[in-house]
Amino acid sequence: MTEIEGGIVRKYLVKNIVLMATALLANSHALATVDSKAVLENYADIAHAVFEDSLITAQHLQVQVDALIEKPSEETLAAAKDAWIQARVPYQQSEVFRFGNANVDEWEGQVNAWPLDEGLIDYVNASYEHEMGNIGATANVVANTELIFGADKLDVSEITPELLASLNELGGSEANVATGYHAIEFLLWGQDLNGTNAGAGQRSHTDYIQGKGCTNGNCDRRAAYLKAATELLISDLEEMVSQWQAGADNYRAELVEEGQNGLRKMLFGMGSLSLGELAGERMKVSLEANSPEDEHDCFSDNTHNSHYYNAKGIRNVYLGEYKRVDGSTVSGASLSDLVKAKDEQLDVQMRADLDATDAALMVMVDTAEGRADRQQAFDQMIANGNKAGQKIITDAIVALVTQTRSIEQVANTIGIDNLEPDTADHAF
Repeated sequence: MTEIEGGIVRKYLVKNIVLMATALLANSHALATVDSKAVLENYADIAHAVFEDSLITAQHLQVQVDALIEKPSEETLAAAKDAWIQARVPYQQSEVFRFGNANVDEWEGQVNAWPLDEGLIDYVNASYEHEMGNIGATANVVANTELIFGADKLDVSEITPELLASLNELGGSEANVATGYHAIEFLLWGQDLNGTNAGAGQRSHTDYIQGKGCTNGNCDRRAAYLKAATELLISDLEEMVSQWQAGADNYRAELVEEGQNGLRKMLFGMGSLSLGELAGERMKVSLEANSPEDEHDCFSDNTHNSHYYNAKGIRNVYLGEYKRVDGSTVSGASLSDLVKAKDEQLDVQMRADLDATDAALMVMVDTAEGRADRQQAFDQMIANGNKAGQKIITDAIVALVTQTRSIEQVANTIGIDNLEPDTADHAF
């Protein structure tokens, strides 16, 4: 190599070293500018968008419910069911905000409580097995204008959102759920009497025909119950949207100023939904008991989607991005940015764990919605002796447990010790 050639090579190397250093410096500066407040602001933006989308899709559900009540038919019932399933997509992504934020957790019971003794609401099959000792388990508000419990009488002649809210946990039983998504689900699908065999609830549209043609009696009161429950869901969602609205004196305004404690809430919510709630209460319980009564969306057989979008919510919070129902995206500073600045390899690991969970739950979704000759809903997967189906659920549980360990490492890396996500008393 000549001296001139050597000079050119040195010049080229120096130039590239300078460019690389400049790029690294720029990246380092970008990461350094991501602080906890920016992350919390974006977290709050995502929460607001998710709850707003939940409200928007619930309003669409309300339109379809009104159409069903006005003109009951197979078509209007199918449209109402489809609207309910659509409404679950954003709502299930909201549950990651529940466990870290007390205002959401305290509110959630009226919106998404389960499992429920559906005999409180409407007629049930003679084979129905309810919670032992539950005084409201067969109260059947649709069929009765007055409920009698011992010496106590309760006037339920006018079915209103306020009345339904007052019936939740009647007599101290958590199985008495009179409101929310699952009460509406039951009123649209009816009981799923198929056990661990194929098939969801088969309520007929004739349960809503007024006058001649009404099946199972009290079609007017059943329609009033469905309408009141949907109205209450709308007002509850409006309340939570306002809690996350920017520029207001609300919960959001307090949270974004919490700094490290706010980050703890984010990670505790992620870890607790991942471990105790989704892996534990929503999968492990029904799997070990082979019990379709313990599956999440048990009337509609939509459980696979609910589980998938729960996990999607966890992913949203870590990556700091959420795809809205209109196709737009909310994104900004994230936990991923904070972790990457301190331990890039851990960020890679966390993302890989999120991908593994997504893939495991997508197998569940594909199996539930696949070809008819291979299709299996969640309540079929948990059947005693269904080794292939049980493996699908077990693989998802393992992925969620692994993911939770990484969430705890993430917490430690950004200075949060002893995160201790809620296990819901499950051992993994």
